[in-house]
Amino acid sequence: MPGAAWVVLILLLLAVVISVVAVIGIYNGLVTRRNGYQNAFAQIDVQLTRRHDLIPNLVETAKGYIKHERETLEAVIQARNSAVNAQNSARQNPGDPAAMGQLSGAENMLTQSLGRMFALSEAYPDLKANQNMMQLSEELTSTENRVAYARQAFNDAVMSYNIKREVFPSNIIAGMFNFKPAALLEAEGPEKREVPKISF
Repeated sequence: MPGAAWVVLILLLLAVVISVVAVIGIYNGLVTRRNGYQNAFAQIDVQLTRRHDLIPNLVETAKGYIKHERETLEAVIQARNSAVNAQNSARQNPGDPAAMGQLSGAENMLTQSLGRMFALSEAYPDLKANQNMMQLSEELTSTENRVAYARQAFNDAVMSYNIKREVFPSNIIAGMFNFKPAALLEAEGPEKREVPKISF
């Protein structure tokens, strides 16, 4: 084989090796970012579980004082149960648009129900003065802040992943290996963007 043919063969092999290394690098970058947003969702999951675990205690404490407001308390429990179910669905597939939409809607309903319960409790001074209720309310406020922070971290990780999968040449590799777009976990409406007002 003449010398020029060897050079061409070596250049072709070098081009193939560089292409394979580039594909591997892009694929690994996509996997890293996907794992990043899934880990960020796990942080939301922890905080939502904490939030959901606090609510039955809040309702039990309030139940002794606002016995005639059973409908409001039942609405909180139903909203909490819906939120837990939506959380379980989202846990199975973080970033899935349907699961994120369901979770966002369920959490919004829970926040609204809690807001109504706390607004109602303003009319019961003994409930406002209850030490257990004050402590649970503080924990809920703290948890709401953690949820907001974790949601922001998740959304940042999702955005980084989506950008990586959409830019050239990553979009080619993402298409070849079926990297689907991830959905943000968005706050719905102004009442969701703010922590419920808890004043005890």
